[in-house]
Amino acid sequence: MKIRKTKQSNSPKPEESSDSDEPQVEKVVINVESSSSSENDDDSSSHASYGPNDASLGESDNDSDDDSVVPVDSPPKKQKAFSDENSKWLKPKKKETIDLLSSSSEDEAENEKEKEGENDGSDAESQDDDDESVELEVERQSRLLDERMQEEEDEADEEMRDAVSKHTSVYHLPTKEELERDADRVVPPSELRSHIDQILEVLADFKERREPGRTRSEYVDQLGLFIAELYGYLPELIEYFLSMFSPAECLEFVDYSDKPRPMVIRTNTLKARRKDLALALMKRGVTLDPLAPWSKVGLKIIESSVPIGATPEYLSGHYMLQSAASMCPVMALSPEPKERVLDMSAAPGGKTSYMAQLMRNTGVIFANDLRPDRQKATVANMHRLGVKNVIACTHDGRKMPKQFKHYKFDRILLDAPCSGLGVISRDPSCKVQRTIADVNKTAHLQKELLVAAIDMLNHKSKTGGVMVYSTCSVSVAENEEVVNYALQKRDIKIIDTGLDFGSPGFTRYQQKRFHPSVALTRRFYPHVHNMDGFYVCKIQKLSDKIPGETKKEEAVEEKEAVASKPVKNTNNNNEAPKRAGKKKKRKGKKRAAASEEPREPTKAIKLSVPPTMQRQKKKKKPNAKMSKPRRVRADNIM
Repeated sequence: MKIRKTKQSNSPKPEESSDSDEPQVEKVVINVESSSSSENDDDSSSHASYGPNDASLGESDNDSDDDSVVPVDSPPKKQKAFSDENSKWLKPKKKETIDLLSSSSEDEAENEKEKEGENDGSDAESQDDDDESVELEVERQSRLLDERMQEEEDEADEEMRDAVSKHTSVYHLPTKEELERDADRVVPPSELRSHIDQILEVLADFKERREPGRTRSEYVDQLGLFIAELYGYLPELIEYFLSMFSPAECLEFVDYSDKPRPMVIRTNTLKARRKDLALALMKRGVTLDPLAPWSKVGLKIIESSVPIGATPEYLSGHYMLQSAASMCPVMALSPEPKERVLDMSAAPGGKTSYMAQLMRNTGVIFANDLRPDRQKATVANMHRLGVKNVIACTHDGRKMPKQFKHYKFDRILLDAPCSGLGVISRDPSCKVQRTIADVNKTAHLQKELLVAAIDMLNHKSKTGGVMVYSTCSVSVAENEEVVNYALQKRDIKIIDTGLDFGSPGFTRYQQKRFHPSVALTRRFYPHVHNMDGFYVCKIQKLSDKIPGETKKEEAVEEKEAVASKPVKNTNNNNEAPKRAGKKKKRKGKKRAAASEEPREPTKAIKLSVPPTMQRQKKKKKPNAKMSKPRRVRADNIM
């Protein structure tokens, strides 16, 4: 048996209907020759041809020696299987014939099936693409939710791997030799940040994560150097902050100190209301919100398309640019109408104008500042805001008690000059210009100003007798130490500020211990309250007594009492004893007299006898008639 496969190349192309787009399939022709003992002269040969739509066998009358292939007649015209509009994408299943006598025909049939399957698959894929393009909203949301959940799972796995690697590894703290070797190399910020994070992790679990042979102070010192290099501070300032805060809080404080604070304006209630001002600014394209529940006049500017310091409302005096932290000292002082108030460091007039509007333009406010050039801004702001009860002056605050000796004040606000370590975001030069020596020098000036302010306070005032001490610094030397010094030098006490927010003041710092009432003071931090670093303390004066001076005065009085006792005269002579010289009372030298040691009883005591009283002669009253000039009559003159 011989099997031969030929392609129908010479045969004419059969006619097919226009509706069928089916590809042409190869035709297989099988010639079977058999030698038989039959008497027929002509050899029988069978020819089988397979088409896509016809399974009939074709026969030929040619001899067996002839290898020519007889083409099969064109198949009949195919009828439409579907008549509706779905006929474009629905196709009937194709019938296939398989020759059981030939194994190769099976392979060919399988190949044809694969080709048809590919064609059908491509059509199905195109149809699926069309279906996917029309996606329902529920399906889209479900798909997005699945993608989000998958992303969260991937992130969780990554965090877990990072946490395991961090907790299992031991951080190597650089030694001095390694640091000296890399002194000339510029360390990228990412590497510094990595060192800082790893040191903080070690300090959080120091017992388990520390490197053998290393102390905690070594880690803290190296952390300070890395923070100073990353944020551009002097190392001594970072060391000072580390003594005040924990390492993690110190990093947070330094980080937030570089970020700008939100812009805040204060409504001038002498000319406008906050609601009306907010509407007017919103019409000009300003996005704003109320500052906080504790402020009734503050507005926080979120976004503005116009300059806030040049609007018609600003020029008309409807508001004042003022930070949220600087409003707190005035709120703590809370001046009342018709009072006598002193602002010892007034320029440029933000707190002074706030006090004036709380006093409703009544009473009197002395706005003092040492520098006359800064007072120009104070006077200009008072005129713009419509304040009429302010007197501007330029005196040295340390000498003001002598100048206002007979003029006491009901309330005093002392916003003392400071190092500015709480407003680094507004003045970044403090990072490299301020040193610990400058902080201590400023603290000495603040102590003098605070004592002078207490001396000018009227403790007998019915409505006042209080003062507020504030600074824009976070250092302990300029805040708690100054207040504790005043408690020792004057008869005062610290009272509650009346502010519901803020952190309490320090009662201990390193080896120093302060008065327990210092906890009533308030501290404000950038990383906690999103405000400038500030300190507020409210003080009430009890009396004019000075604790140190009262003891000295008592000692002097006792000495004078002992010296003034009379001594009996043992002499028989009638001569009176000589008078002891009178002690001259010298003003201003009480301290020198108190510092002298009391005399020993063995030394001779000078005798003092009370002087004899001399009777004063009564003066004769002149006669009233004699005292008046006599009238001269005109007759005598004539």
